[in-house]
Order: sequence, then structure tokens, then C-alpha cells
Amino acid sequence: MHVLIIGAAGMVGRKLSERLARDGQLGGKTVERMTLADVIEPSAPAGFSGQATLETADLSVPGTSERLIADRPDVIFHLAAIVSGEAELDFDKGYRINLDGTRYLFDAIRLAHGADGYYPRMVFTSSVAVFGAPLPYPISDDFHSTPLTSYGTQKAICELLLSDYSRRGFFDGIGIRLPTICIRPGKPNKAASGFFSNILREPLIGQEAVLPVPEDIRHWHASPRSAVGFLLHGATIDTGLVGPRRNLSMPGVSATVGEQIEALRRIAGEKAVKLIRREPDELIMRVVSGWAPGFEATRATALGFTAETSFDEIIRVHIEDELGGRIA
Repeated sequence: MHVLIIGAAGMVGRKLSERLARDGQLGGKTVERMTLADVIEPSAPAGFSGQATLETADLSVPGTSERLIADRPDVIFHLAAIVSGEAELDFDKGYRINLDGTRYLFDAIRLAHGADGYYPRMVFTSSVAVFGAPLPYPISDDFHSTPLTSYGTQKAICELLLSDYSRRGFFDGIGIRLPTICIRPGKPNKAASGFFSNILREPLIGQEAVLPVPEDIRHWHASPRSAVGFLLHGATIDTGLVGPRRNLSMPGVSATVGEQIEALRRIAGEKAVKLIRREPDELIMRVVSGWAPGFEATRATALGFTAETSFDEIIRVHIEDELGGRIA
């Protein structure tokens, strides 16, 4: 099997390639080759016994997609995007990368299908940002998609394209609406959702963190470990069971910021909680106030997708996976 990961230098892409290298197989087939592509050169996963090809590639540049699929990978994980805050601040960049780049990829596969019958599994990372306020709680699988950010709009358009290209038989697609991934390792980024991770990650290593929103903000979360599990299951699931509605809201944990902080207090103590500094940010508050508070995720759960069931569990996953099982 040949696996292509676009966006492989990102946090989820890196963890996905590491998991594939560790497992050595996908859906019962040996992963003999991985092509890892991103705008900066990805790193080859340690311990991979197959061939790893590293590509510096920008999907928004015409011709890039044709080059990436030239060797006809069997499974394509499309993770590449600019994050929500950056897409909101830079309108042109958001549409160029999140929408145009995705359509270039889909069309390259469509043309290859017409030429030689190429028919890969396409796993696309969408987002709960495709939903916008006013929102019920919990959100059902039948709720309409009305995004209130440019990022959410770009993802919603790509979801429609994925369903239509799958319906037409150009590829076998599935869209994974990721919850906000928490706790993200590494440094803060430009995502409007970044504070959800920051207020836990930094205190766990004894550093100060900034909270830009009120504690009553409620949102939907899953760990990086669960995100990788979603993608792997999406790559191997029988899409005949998924049906024509190819985009699925993933399971996760609904929690307010205050509930996150209480979970931190239970696990790391009052000293960690005192490292959180309140610093209101009007832009971030405006963006996140319309975000999804939580989902039923009935379809995804019935199809075998799983995630954490509490924020304590999400924090413990981070401690195990990123901190060697220890906190400051």
C-alpha cells in the first residue's frame, strides 16, 4: 500500500505518519510506501521499514497535485489547511489554500480517474466550524451547515465537493469533522482555538498561559490520539455503510473553559491553575462565541469512531503521550 499524507509536517500529520510507521499496516495491508508532503519539508517517521518520500509542496500552486498523485497512492489523507484565525485575518490566503488547493487536488484525481481508472480512498479533514450560531446543544447529525467564519465556509464548500466527487465515482471520499484538538503539543499557533490547549499545556509544565475568553464558553474537543484514530478508521471503513452523506461529525467531549480548568485542578493542583492569566481578546471572543458546543455524533459512533469521554481523560492522554507520564 502507498499512503500520501498532505499536511504531513503539521501536528496531526506527524502523529499519523508515526502511527502508520509503528503499525506497519493499514486495513490489513502492509504500508510499503509513504509520501509525506507539506509547504515545509516533513520529517520521515522513525522506524518505518518502507520507503518514505518527502515532498515540499503547496497545493494552491497549479500542477502540485498532479505531481503528488503521479505514483497513484492508494490512500490520501488531506490534512493541509491554514488555521481558523489566520483564514479570518487573511481572506485571500484562506480561500487560496483551503478551497482552491483542495479543488486542485480533487480535480487532479478526477482527471487521473478518467485517464486510467485511478480510484483512491480520500480522507479529508473538515471541522466543526462548518456549523454556526444559533446552535442547539447537542447538535444533531441532521443540523444544517451555516458557518460564520471564512474558515468554516471554506471547509463546508470542500465537504460538498467531496460528496459530489464521491457520488460521481472519481474517488472514495470521507470527510472527518474534527473537534477542536486538545491538548495540542508544541507552541501556540494562530488558530483562534489555540487557547483551549494553551491554558492546559503551559501550566502542566509550570509556565503561564493566557485565557482570552470567559469561562462559560462551551466547545467540543478530542485529543490528538483520537484524531489519528478517526483518520485511520476513515481510511479503512466500508463507505457503503456511510452512504451518500460522506461528512461525519466526530465524537468528543463537550466542556466549558471552566470545566477544563477544574479538570486541570483535579490532575495538576491549584498551583497549575494559578498560572492561567485572564486577558480578554475581543476578536477571539467574537470568533469562538458562535462555535459548536457539542454533538450527538450518533452516525460516527455507530460507524465505530471513538474518542475520550471526559476532560480528565484528555489531559491524561497528553501527559502520557507528550510528558512521559509526568507533570511539573
